[in-house]
Amino acid sequence: MGYKVINLKDIYNSIGEERTKEILKDYKCSLNEDVEYFLKEKAIEFSKQDISRTYIVMSQHKEDDVIVGYFAITNKVTNIKKVKLSKTKKKRLLKCAIFDKESKCYSIALPLIGQLGKNYVNGYDKLITGDILLKLACNKIKEAQELIGGRFVFLECEDKIKLREFYEDNGFVCFRKRNLEKDERKKNSGEYLLQMLRDLSKYNIN
Repeated sequence: MGYKVINLKDIYNSIGEERTKEILKDYKCSLNEDVEYFLKEKAIEFSKQDISRTYIVMSQHKEDDVIVGYFAITNKVTNIKKVKLSKTKKKRLLKCAIFDKESKCYSIALPLIGQLGKNYVNGYDKLITGDILLKLACNKIKEAQELIGGRFVFLECEDKIKLREFYEDNGFVCFRKRNLEKDERKKNSGEYLLQMLRDLSKYNIN
């Protein structure tokens, strides 16, 4: 696609943590402060602790490589009580889940796209679309699933029409709502987040 997707871990291992932090200062996401805060304040530490992996997406601009966006992926357990999916998708999903008798919920670990955002510095956001950035994230997850198995990926977003339509247009469907924790309410509007799922079993990397 003409983009370089680089593991943040490879960057700070190559040039050092302080230099990496200087480079990340050139990233700004005016649409979501949490996306910007994560990259600048948490991404390196989470990578060092193997909590998540952050990937920097770069493209050429006036013969220089610039950051146009990034995404972070991890594996997360989610509890499912009610699932708003077709019978076929529900059956496939719950095959990988464990039923907990006490909570009467299914518990399942799935790859999560935890952060996704373009860089709005100097108009670099115009060098990549949200569709492409999301596809690059799905590509990484599909590569991992080819090695270890699995077929689903999910993400969480606020219940806003534009956000929901964006993810639905990219093959995601809402399967449940998750109530916000206390520390999450400062950075999110509303009382819950939508959890959206995509089946990557027929997904092609290109």
